[in-house]
Amino acid sequence: MTVVKTLAAHEIVQLVYPRPITESDKLGVAVGRAIDGALSRYGYESSQNFRPTVSKMNKMALELLDRELKEEDVELPPGEREKLQGQLSGVLQAYRHSEIFGLSRPRTRLILINKQVGIYAQPDYWDEKTRIYEMKSYRAIPHPPDVDLQLKIFQLAYPGFQEFLLCINRHATPVDSFCEKIEPLTEEGVREMLQMVCKLGLEHGKEKVLEYVDNPTVAYSVQA
Repeated sequence: MTVVKTLAAHEIVQLVYPRPITESDKLGVAVGRAIDGALSRYGYESSQNFRPTVSKMNKMALELLDRELKEEDVELPPGEREKLQGQLSGVLQAYRHSEIFGLSRPRTRLILINKQVGIYAQPDYWDEKTRIYEMKSYRAIPHPPDVDLQLKIFQLAYPGFQEFLLCINRHATPVDSFCEKIEPLTEEGVREMLQMVCKLGLEHGKEKVLEYVDNPTVAYSVQA
């Protein structure tokens, strides 16, 4: 049996850019999860030719938001729920007209480094052929350091794919969107990323038997 140390991409990001969780962060997490769930459902129903209505999707998004707020134990001040409801509706409309509408979420891949470390990575969407997409519900251009690191990890997991960052900015009035093509990593950039995540995996990863992992695997060798 081969035992490897494993981490998820978001754990790598948290290790490199740690920060305490504030009430604002908890609200952002709740809203982000509600948006992810609503877009996933909207895309699925559209791909199955169910023709979901705008009112149905808006209602579902608000129900998801209420559930996530309860999960995060966040209480909203007066008027905030109505404001968020408008943001959710705007994001759904922007998504309907975006490049990712109807695309599926890929299976999580395992970046296997030196048969010692495995990093789980899953971007938000892909076209199953040549493109992967990460979506943010705020304007992440220019990239904050944590987003930049996340995008680079996804490139390791999907070599040969073109990567795009789609920002549907819920904070704008009206909600706007922008899609940016991400420059591919250079050979040196790939080597540096592999060395960094390998080191973090060896130090902080959880042991797992490789033969029991059924995720698609992308294998690398790099000098430590």
